[in-house]
Amino acid sequence: MNPTLLVLAAGMGSRFGGLKQIEPIGPYGETILDYSIYDALRAGFAKAVFVLRREIEETFRSTIAARFEDRVAVDFVFQEIDNLPSGFIPPPGRTKPWGTAHAVLMAANAIHEPFAVINADDFYGPESYRLLGHQLKSGTNDYAMVGFLLRNTLSTFGSVARGLCQVSPQGFLQGVEELTHIEPRDGHAVNTSPSGITCLTGDETVSMNMWGFTPRIFPQLQTEFQSFLELHAASLKSECYLPTAVNALIQSKQAQVKVLRTPDAWFGVTYREDHPRVVESIRQRIRDGHYPERLWQ
Repeated sequence: MNPTLLVLAAGMGSRFGGLKQIEPIGPYGETILDYSIYDALRAGFAKAVFVLRREIEETFRSTIAARFEDRVAVDFVFQEIDNLPSGFIPPPGRTKPWGTAHAVLMAANAIHEPFAVINADDFYGPESYRLLGHQLKSGTNDYAMVGFLLRNTLSTFGSVARGLCQVSPQGFLQGVEELTHIEPRDGHAVNTSPSGITCLTGDETVSMNMWGFTPRIFPQLQTEFQSFLELHAASLKSECYLPTAVNALIQSKQAQVKVLRTPDAWFGVTYREDHPRVVESIRQRIRDGHYPERLWQ
């Protein structure tokens, strides 16, 4: 069974200053997401499900999905503030989505096969999709995560959030710590949090929200999200992060996650100042023959 690609595209893009999911970075107006879909198709993915906010649906369908919907099956689900388990309601004034674990849950009725999860605005590279596609088609019950070197995932224009991974000698994920304020400093990196400053070498393995799951993840995430709401339902900004939820499943021995280390370089548009570097990175890959000049011909 060919896997499905679940694309998290409901982010507000507040740090970028606009709807970064549709920002052109290719020579013919292609977005990062166009290259992600192209790489996923080459790796054997047969369907794409997009998690959106309803207010961007029309723009997204006409600007992005129209380019490739004749090449891959496409479906849409929506992350809405009030889509919560019975007994919970969002607090007055809450406008922020409930996080990436909640976003994945929105696809529970749309996906019935092994699937990958990616961010719409992150470039992961063709080998990352090949590794994850192979894992998802192998029939294993293990989950998977594509791991990147931290130093290759930083922005020079501000802080980023990354899932810091502990990996066993056998290559399985032992834990993920969500660090939400990482910045490069003097050839290394530091994370700043209310509890203090953590110094990092830059060689750590981090999660960039590129995961592989089977549908049994959905009831597990539902339980984790319910536990999150019991503590944070009244919050205006708290989010239930997917790495945090997966970490809880690992610690309770409900899941085993294989770490697939990729040689590909990651890049993304976290801040508007990142955009020129991303454009040049794509142009270099075209010059090197990794992509055609016009992606969808």
